[in-house]
Amino acid sequence: MEKKICIHPDFKLNGHSFTKESISELAITLIRDGEPHEQDLGNLILQWFDDEEEVSLTTSGTTGAPKEIKLSKEAMEASALATGEFFKLQPKDTALLCMSTRYIAGKMMFVRAVVLGLELDYVSPSKEPLKNTDKIYDFVAMVPLQVMHSMDRIEQCRILIIGGAKLNNDVRELLRTKSSDVYETYGMTETITHIAAKRIDEKYFTVLPHANISKDERGCLVIEAPLVSKNLVVTNDLVDMPNDVQFCWLGRFDNVINSGGVKLVPELIEQKLADYIPYRFYVIGKEDANLGQKLVLVIEHDAYSLVPEAFESLEKYERPKEVLFVDKFRETPTGKILRKETIELLTTGT
Repeated sequence: MEKKICIHPDFKLNGHSFTKESISELAITLIRDGEPHEQDLGNLILQWFDDEEEVSLTTSGTTGAPKEIKLSKEAMEASALATGEFFKLQPKDTALLCMSTRYIAGKMMFVRAVVLGLELDYVSPSKEPLKNTDKIYDFVAMVPLQVMHSMDRIEQCRILIIGGAKLNNDVRELLRTKSSDVYETYGMTETITHIAAKRIDEKYFTVLPHANISKDERGCLVIEAPLVSKNLVVTNDLVDMPNDVQFCWLGRFDNVINSGGVKLVPELIEQKLADYIPYRFYVIGKEDANLGQKLVLVIEHDAYSLVPEAFESLEKYERPKEVLFVDKFRETPTGKILRKETIELLTTGT
């Protein structure tokens, strides 16, 4: 029998209560007269309350070109309930939607509000989403760039979840001085946003109640979450698992560099360099006639001389053979660095 999508009686959007009919009327107005982010929200509202069982969305394009996929509304609802349970969200809690609803993270903030009965405000998905409000929010999701530009107002967020890209160590240290309860999340489109979260001062992610985890023969995370995905999600994320509900993310299997027969995990090297490089950077393998791949450090800045101490914490094989500088990294629409495309820009000029 067809499952009917309902609105929680405590749900509000920008201070107003809605029926299915009135929120559909709002959606049409947003699509006709709104800014681009409001048009995206209007389209989501119409999709969520139509008679179809799935919602269409665009992937972020981290591991390939952005593409249109469909996700089950039932699975999205299950994800929302799991988030509510994990973070102990209650009806009438206030929440802020400050990300594009074209992508899964923004869509799920709206879905969580409708399912859990949150009082949701939406604003333009800018780098300073709290700039024009003094309101205190019980639950907010941001990407690291927004966090960086909202640090003086971050305590307006009682619970803040951060995802979409790696959090800068300097930002992490600043967040530790704030009273907000701040979490990093782990997830992807295939798992309908996060399946695990950890406080920023913790080492290990803890899985949400709807997920189970294991490792494959490569040491990569495997996710079983039948309420949100019919199939096992086999990731390329190398992890350390101290038990069956927690894991520490080490790096990407597809980023591993084989340099002269030594396998190097870029993300582990980057952790050691983070205190010495005040700009965005990453390390990557570059083709080399002798080593197969040589380790290259790429920095988003004008050329400058690194302090000698920068490489002292690295093992012999972890020390970059070359340092490259670039004005601007190539990124996905959600701000994730495209490592290979950036270094191709440097080496080919295209």
